[in-house]
Amino acid sequence: MKRKFTKHLGMAAIVLFAACKNDSQNKNDAMENNVILAEWTGPYQGVPAFNKMKVEMLKPAILEGMQQHLEEIDSIANNPEAATFENTIIPFEKSGEALDRAFTYYGIFSSNLSSPEFREIQKELSPKISEYSSKISQNEKLFQRIKSVYEQSQETPLDSAEQRTIDLIYKDFEMDGANLSEEDKKRYAQINKELSELYTQFSNNILADEEGYVTYIDSTQLSGLPESFIKSAASAAEERDHKGEFAITNTRSSMDPFLTYSDERGLREKVWRTYYSRGNNGDEFDNNQVIKEILKLRDERVALLGYDNYAQWRLQDRMAKEPKQAMELMEAVWPAALGRVEEEIKDMQQLADKEGKDIEIQAWDYRYYMEKVRKEKYDLDSEEVKQYLQLGNLKKAIFYVAGELFNFDFTPVDTSYVPVFHPDVTVYEVNDKTSGEVIGLWYLDPYARPGKRSGAWATTYRSKDELMGSKPVLASNNSNFVKPAKGEPTLVSWDDAETFFHEFGHALHFLSADIKYPKLNSGVRDYTEFQSQLLERWLSTDAVIDQFLRHYETGEPMPEELVEKIKKAATFNQGFGTTEFLASALMDMKYHTTDPSEITDVQEFEQQQLDELGLPEQIPMRHRSTQFGHVFSGEGYAAGYYGYLWADVLTADAAEAFAEAPDGFYDKETAHKLVKFLFAPRNAMDPAEAYKKFRGRNANIDALMRDRGFPIPKK
Repeated sequence: MKRKFTKHLGMAAIVLFAACKNDSQNKNDAMENNVILAEWTGPYQGVPAFNKMKVEMLKPAILEGMQQHLEEIDSIANNPEAATFENTIIPFEKSGEALDRAFTYYGIFSSNLSSPEFREIQKELSPKISEYSSKISQNEKLFQRIKSVYEQSQETPLDSAEQRTIDLIYKDFEMDGANLSEEDKKRYAQINKELSELYTQFSNNILADEEGYVTYIDSTQLSGLPESFIKSAASAAEERDHKGEFAITNTRSSMDPFLTYSDERGLREKVWRTYYSRGNNGDEFDNNQVIKEILKLRDERVALLGYDNYAQWRLQDRMAKEPKQAMELMEAVWPAALGRVEEEIKDMQQLADKEGKDIEIQAWDYRYYMEKVRKEKYDLDSEEVKQYLQLGNLKKAIFYVAGELFNFDFTPVDTSYVPVFHPDVTVYEVNDKTSGEVIGLWYLDPYARPGKRSGAWATTYRSKDELMGSKPVLASNNSNFVKPAKGEPTLVSWDDAETFFHEFGHALHFLSADIKYPKLNSGVRDYTEFQSQLLERWLSTDAVIDQFLRHYETGEPMPEELVEKIKKAATFNQGFGTTEFLASALMDMKYHTTDPSEITDVQEFEQQQLDELGLPEQIPMRHRSTQFGHVFSGEGYAAGYYGYLWADVLTADAAEAFAEAPDGFYDKETAHKLVKFLFAPRNAMDPAEAYKKFRGRNANIDALMRDRGFPIPKK
């Protein structure tokens, strides 16, 4: 490492500091003690040194790691031998290992431990990371070698794993402008650099508003709130030096239960407006102009490649293939969702009128009266359900499902043996139950805290493939449950329990990978959500309910009558859930199929499009534009948020396959096909082909509509 670093120092620097221990030597010494780039050591063929990482280590390590990777790329590109899969694609797949390790730590600081100090480093590094990426995607010699291997494979196909790998790699380079002229490549790279800075700014602005806006209430304003929420809010206030008060933080995990239970209508409106105004407060953290700049740059970039709009470019390697296909799916579901919303609002208004409330249902009333209607229609109390949804038991439940379907066993690991980055994090060893083989480790970071981004997500610190030696997978799930007061249990809502199962589905996807090359670990965005959405279905299976949904105080299993109420209410509120999601998904597609010059005011454009769609004022987008991190803090879901619905079509259809099987959701033959065709291959197989192998046919929308209690559209 030291030799590679000093190789790039200029002679002037060497002469200038020759008389003493020079800066380059100091830097080298520092790098030797920098765990961010270092090989992982310890058990499980090495684990991240989370206990030794420091934010100040990031910048030098990332810069050095990028330089090392570029040197590796140059070595591949300048190979004088004729390009082959063995001398070009294999070394390309192996390159950048040190940088991958560095980005693992970078991701932890970005998502789990953000701070003002880190955000300054992130702001400085983002454009440099973009430049580094462009140097690879626009390396002409490298691309010509990749292109040569690709063209050879079109004439003489390779084995399936090799062919899929070269196809994916070539497509990536093509989509990133490798075939552009030199002048257009420079502009393409410049646009990427500018976008990287804007993505960082967008996400940091949201985080600033989530941290900066907290609603404090006193003991006279607690009417309707569950005791568990009150204790958590008191604890959150005390952490923020507001002892004696109660903090409603500006995150979904705090906002949602408050709007569901608080009797204080004025406070509900305040909390609602604060949450849905993130990034739209007209201050230094406002995201409106950022969105306009992002859309303009994205449009200019894809125009260089000959595409009419960003969505057309983005969807070409997705299951939908083109915007029209995605829009047709959403538009098929939208009318049924709106019809259900109309029924839901009518039910809520009638209840408010019956209570003698002289109000018209508004957005901040929806969750509150939705819960009242749920109790009246189904005699189902969400707070009663929560008493049976303790986080510890939910962990046991997901481990049980993983054991039944994947033959995995989970055993706690002492964090003195495997380091963690925060005391809240726990670690489990994952084994094959039959052979005892170590599959990997599973890290869980469950609680919300300042500096942690909102929502729930899964990630890998190390993936598994044959080329890199099939080391144990290091998978992670991250949630934002409200941390309970000391000594109290963590009780969650049914929706949050489903999300927990969902994200664990991603982890199982990582852990069950059986692939040959790293590239085959990449996901197809409108497909990768399918596996995790499918896993949600096991929460409501009898085996899970009977064994793990037990009262946190008495240990008694959930009563049969409560289970029946939950099942009867399964399609309740599907209007709200489907409509708030589709509003965001449709807006995403509208943004990316519209000429950006026509979007002069983001708020006006958003309102105009939602009015044309007929979105009721009582329902906001799930993610309003200025806080739509899926779409504007990066490109993973840009023009791709529809993918959750696309995946849900597959999910509903696959769930019916299990329901129809002899042993239902625990049918061994169906589970075997699930793992073999839908989890283990990752991206080694075309998703449409993989699903057909599992189901014996293509999926259709009918199962989704049945699942949500919507009328099936006429063919």
